Amino acid sequence: MQSFRNLLSLLTLFHTLPWASSHSPNPFAGPQVTPTDPCYDETGAARRCIPEFINAAFGQEVSVSSVCGRPPSRSCSLVERDDRPAVRTCQVCDASDPRHAHPASYLTDLNSAHNLTCWQSENLQGSPLNVTLTLSLGKKFEITYVSLQFCSPRPESLAIYKSMDYGRTWTPYQFYSSQCRRMYNRPNKAAITKQNEQEALCTDGHTDLYPLSGGLIAFSTLDGRPSGKDFDSSPVLQDWVTVTDIRVVFSRPQHLRALPMSGRESEDPLGPPGMLPTYYYAVGDFQVGGRCKCNGHASRCMREKDGKLVCECKHNTEGPECDRCKPFHYDRPWQRATAKEANECLPCNCNLHARRCRFNMELYKLSGRKSGGVCMNCRHNTAGRHCHYCKEGFYRDMGKPITHRRACKACDCHPVGAAGKTCNQTTGQCPCKDGVTGITCNRCAKGYQQSRSPVAPCIKIPVIKPTAVISTTEEPADCDSYCKPLKGNLKINMKKYCKKDYAVQVSVSDMETVGDWAKFSVSLMSVYKSRGEPLKRGDHLLWVHMKDLACKCPRIQMGKRFLILGTSEGAASPEHPGLLADKNSLVIQWRDIWTRRLRKFQRKEKKDSVPRSMLRGRAALGSEVTADGVGRLLNIGGAAGG
Repeated sequence: MQSFRNLLSLLTLFHTLPWASSHSPNPFAGPQVTPTDPCYDETGAARRCIPEFINAAFGQEVSVSSVCGRPPSRSCSLVERDDRPAVRTCQVCDASDPRHAHPASYLTDLNSAHNLTCWQSENLQGSPLNVTLTLSLGKKFEITYVSLQFCSPRPESLAIYKSMDYGRTWTPYQFYSSQCRRMYNRPNKAAITKQNEQEALCTDGHTDLYPLSGGLIAFSTLDGRPSGKDFDSSPVLQDWVTVTDIRVVFSRPQHLRALPMSGRESEDPLGPPGMLPTYYYAVGDFQVGGRCKCNGHASRCMREKDGKLVCECKHNTEGPECDRCKPFHYDRPWQRATAKEANECLPCNCNLHARRCRFNMELYKLSGRKSGGVCMNCRHNTAGRHCHYCKEGFYRDMGKPITHRRACKACDCHPVGAAGKTCNQTTGQCPCKDGVTGITCNRCAKGYQQSRSPVAPCIKIPVIKPTAVISTTEEPADCDSYCKPLKGNLKINMKKYCKKDYAVQVSVSDMETVGDWAKFSVSLMSVYKSRGEPLKRGDHLLWVHMKDLACKCPRIQMGKRFLILGTSEGAASPEHPGLLADKNSLVIQWRDIWTRRLRKFQRKEKKDSVPRSMLRGRAALGSEVTADGVGRLLNIGGAAGG
């Protein structure tokens, strides 16, 4: 009963500490009872929540280095009585007989007045004095005490160790010994300061002989630690109370002296009166009080299908201890929840255009510690930290919100006419080269004409006032009267074809001005007619007087094909070799359907013409060729009949 009072007083002390209040920053506060999710208040705002306080050791398996009963053995102990001499009692330990077995499972089973079970080690005579108990909690817990209630006298020296990595490494937690310096090289009852809050101490306060049975050793992880009153602000203590495994090492039993015993002991078959009992360790209850470690982001722990214990995380957190933010919730760094701030993880703002993001501390600091998320792999042609503007080559459709998947439209800037691929983010206007216009820079501006150069695709046309045809009685005419003979009469027929000296198809590629003339670089694609010097396919020059070009008679554009029908009377001068086109020439933009028509004209003219060899022979005989191309023989002095 006295041992139970000691444990009860320890728990009472724990719950009366300032940080143990449910309204304080202590993570071990009593469970929050609310009609809704404890992790959120009535308005839905996040708040700190913690799992219930439990005996984490209950029902857990304990690994022991020694257990009696293999083979069966007999041990004796002293049992004290109120105001009377102690009585020696003896019992048999047999692992094969459940009535006389003391297995390790008795350490963590239900311990009560109606279920007094004890684990017991082998007798220590002739055996190593060190006996180890190892308890695995299966998950990280934040614990406040470790207690051992003994069925034998408490050991003279024992050590408690903790592991935070599931038994891979061990750290001393607390030492108990009447000879601290000799056993553990530690001073006895050293003062606890902020400098040694995370150091194991040694004390002789629990090494008295009495009670002979039912004695308690209880270690409080935070009692007397200076930072315990402000636990949320002490990462040192948060780390100090975190454990996954507990190991207890019994190093030396109590050296019992002969005690006054009742006369009944003389009847004991084990030996004469005054004989000391055998040495062994026996523990009836092994407890570890604490909470499942969830860092203030879960109100309970649950077991998964594989039996693994995990936190039921809230506040957009995840992990066995809710120790990281869920994917896409990296707008601020993960933090442990406190009573003042839940520190929930916030989603990144990517305007529905990204599924992944990352955290950037520098941006977080620059924003006044408000936002540090950076979106990754922005979709729907967006870009930027928040996918909040259109990427290069696209501009905003102001008729749609930025969250719309079609908020960005392609610029479609002309590859030659535009000076770059990036257009105005609001209007979509592409940056045009000199002389180029249009929202996509796809046409020449007024007063400019297309050229062959990709650097300057549009060149300025010199403004030349057309020279009128002057007679002795007329004033200079305007363009309409100047070009009147051909206005609206750009059709081809056999009559026009026959009147012209040449008919060719050309492709115009470039132009430059030479004095009053425009010199076009053309490529002769096809020759349908050529009187005089024959024309060959390939590169040629086409000359047009600037006054004709200014009045658009003829009208010629870069990069297009034209049919030109002209006469040799207006052939270019020696200074301007090549073809010449003027207001009397027929210059029409090429149409592929004309190919058959022109070949037909070509064949018909050839058929109606007389071969030159025949013409020479007939000329010698005094023949003549009429204007329509039909040759007739002439009777000269009857020579024909002679």
